[in-house]
Amino acid sequence: MQLRRNRILHAISRARSHATRQVGCCVTITVARYEGNESEWDGFAREQSGYTHFHRLRWRTLIDKVFGHDCIYLAARDVEGNLVGVLPLVRVRSVVFGHYLVSMPFLNYGGPLGTQEGIRALVNEAVALAQSEKVKLLELRNRTAIETPLGASHRKVTVVLDLPSTAEELFNRFDPKLRSQIRRPLKAGASVRFGRDQIAPFFRVFSQHMRDLGTPSQPLAFFQEIARQFPDDSWFACAYIDGSPVAAGCGFCFGDEFEMSWAASLRAFNRESPNMLLYWACMQRAIGEGLTCFNFGRCTPGTGAHRFKLQWGGREEPLWWYGFAASVGATTPSPDDRAFRWGPGIWRHLPTSIATKVGPSIVRFIP
Repeated sequence: MQLRRNRILHAISRARSHATRQVGCCVTITVARYEGNESEWDGFAREQSGYTHFHRLRWRTLIDKVFGHDCIYLAARDVEGNLVGVLPLVRVRSVVFGHYLVSMPFLNYGGPLGTQEGIRALVNEAVALAQSEKVKLLELRNRTAIETPLGASHRKVTVVLDLPSTAEELFNRFDPKLRSQIRRPLKAGASVRFGRDQIAPFFRVFSQHMRDLGTPSQPLAFFQEIARQFPDDSWFACAYIDGSPVAAGCGFCFGDEFEMSWAASLRAFNRESPNMLLYWACMQRAIGEGLTCFNFGRCTPGTGAHRFKLQWGGREEPLWWYGFAASVGATTPSPDDRAFRWGPGIWRHLPTSIATKVGPSIVRFIP
């Protein structure tokens, strides 16, 4: 691990010194914190390969307002001042969990965008920052592969489903068992509602679901701020049975796709499968709005969540999470870590009200 770390540092050092010798023959790239406007950043980002919703500049405002984390949004520019690369980067630091630089924390995607030279300059700058500040882990959560000496982790994947032009065509594509699972909650009288007024019921289901999993929940303020910052491209949906929310989801539209970023359902209603109707309603809406891809969000290969997403007939996409670590095996905190394995067992037995109140003060440091 130390040998690999030294090789990475050597490669980056050579690249940085080479860049300073490019004046007169090639473009010299400079990297600094971004101080421009939203339209410049977002306009550039949208045109780049690997762009996702989570590259938008307003995430900087959201994360600063909700969590108070230091947002180090880096921009690479050529000698004429034109953007050639952008990197949203957030510092997440605590005494218990350690010091991380992540692009992007709490979300599925991030990482640098731009020209090959711009990306290289941004990665070099991020590694130099991580090294100088003795960061436990620098993690760049790219959707696609980039050219970099950093190693990539594929511990997370996503599943994406190509959407046809009509919901009827998609429904007929499903196997009989899946169609039956979608119809089952309808027989129980379930229905799905969309809108800003679904944030509170969404959170009620989500926070209880997370408690049952033994995991702290994001705060309600996080989702409220999502709706404020992204009113046109964030969706909140809830499935109801007998007037009560029993399954819920939140996700984003970007480009030609919709990503279900957070989803939950109550265990007491597993028999009625309201989560199946929730996903189906989101697919129907996506098709109705002309989207061509349904992204199920990240999961760990081989888990129940992974199998649930694959049953819809989608294809698996590995995530390219590049890292620069201070020690062997460093990752972001997880219940799978030996030091924290005791946590989920205790958390599951907390009253939901207490878990919901205490959870945000913990999860804000788990990127």
